[in-house]
Amino acid sequence: MESLSPVKLWRNQKKMRALLGRIGVIETFTVIYQSPKGFENQVPYPVVIANFGKKKMIGQLVDYSKDHIRMGQRVQAVVRRMKEDTQEGIIPYGIKFKPI
Repeated sequence: MESLSPVKLWRNQKKMRALLGRIGVIETFTVIYQSPKGFENQVPYPVVIANFGKKKMIGQLVDYSKDHIRMGQRVQAVVRRMKEDTQEGIIPYGIKFKPI
């Protein structure tokens, strides 16, 4: 597993804090069945493009049921674990989207 710098994670907190709790709308989505390395235990998982007004973001949809995976669904930016912890014991967190 790749090494994550604690400094890099700390610097990313400002971006995460600015997005946390914001409400957006799903513009489009796909479901991932073949994951990249490090995400094998999460498949299948939906990835959405969410529109937050002047900003669009790509992210995983969490805490959902199948009827939430549709264009126009309102979502909120939340902090979730991104993948398994590193060899150094660092647990990487990031922004994902949950339906509201």
